[in-house]
Amino acid sequence: MITQLALPQIQHNVVLAPFTTYKIGGPADAFVTVTSKDELVTAVRSAREHDIPYFLLGTGANILIGDQGFRGLVIHNRAQHVSIAGTSLTAESGATIAELIAVSAEKGLSGFEHFAGIPSSVGGAIWQNLHFLAPDRIETLFIEGIVESAEILDIRGDRRIVVREFFEFGYDDSRLHHEEIIVLDVTFALSEKPTEEIMAQARANLEWRARRQPPVKEFPSCGSVFKKIEGVGAGRLIDQVGLKGYQLGGIQISPKHANFLVNLGGGTARDVMELVRDAQQEVRRQTGYELEMEIGLVGEF
Repeated sequence: MITQLALPQIQHNVVLAPFTTYKIGGPADAFVTVTSKDELVTAVRSAREHDIPYFLLGTGANILIGDQGFRGLVIHNRAQHVSIAGTSLTAESGATIAELIAVSAEKGLSGFEHFAGIPSSVGGAIWQNLHFLAPDRIETLFIEGIVESAEILDIRGDRRIVVREFFEFGYDDSRLHHEEIIVLDVTFALSEKPTEEIMAQARANLEWRARRQPPVKEFPSCGSVFKKIEGVGAGRLIDQVGLKGYQLGGIQISPKHANFLVNLGGGTARDVMELVRDAQQEVRRQTGYELEMEIGLVGEF
């Protein structure tokens, strides 16, 4: 039972929409914010001991939370401690990529600037093997390329250090999708580069995204909704079948990039899911391709 959770600062019936980039989501039965990896361990162990479903919430990107909310405990991960030793940077899993770009660039350490503009926490980056186009806009760079090691909490409740290979990274995939593993912190191997060059690359990536994608602050979204179809592109298929700009309720297929379903105000998870089904059916009917969702679905719909 939720009432058995003896966690400090625990709240009840907290609406989750404000904690997501989509601005969509009903209430969580219980909600707690943790600010260190030790607090994160305590919250997860408590939920497991009482057999209470839990969800670890970072920046709230790349997910859609159901209109009925989450039956269990939502742990808002704000564990953000960062330390640097030589060219290695260790960050707790609630630290954001944006924060790490700023901290590392100031020290003349390169690696994170390639992911500028992606609203991800460290934990979320490891979960999905965060990626973005390289400066040549041909190759793809993955976060796994700079991961050195990590501290995790495993299913048995033990804390241990693992190396990069442990995560079995794939495209939009990692071992975290398949096992109940919690990332506590990650150590990244960076390289030395002048601060000016690092920030120039970060700005170039931000400008590239701004030209092609709807700005999340103005048009809330969860990022790309459908998985990449090699050589074709999910967004291009949706555009091809005439659905770019199509709106259902408060959700619209973005006129700027058809793989973004944006919240124009008052959009619901139900609107999103109905629009997803419409896009899948029309693309299948007209082209034969199957659109597969890449975002995580959380809670009750």
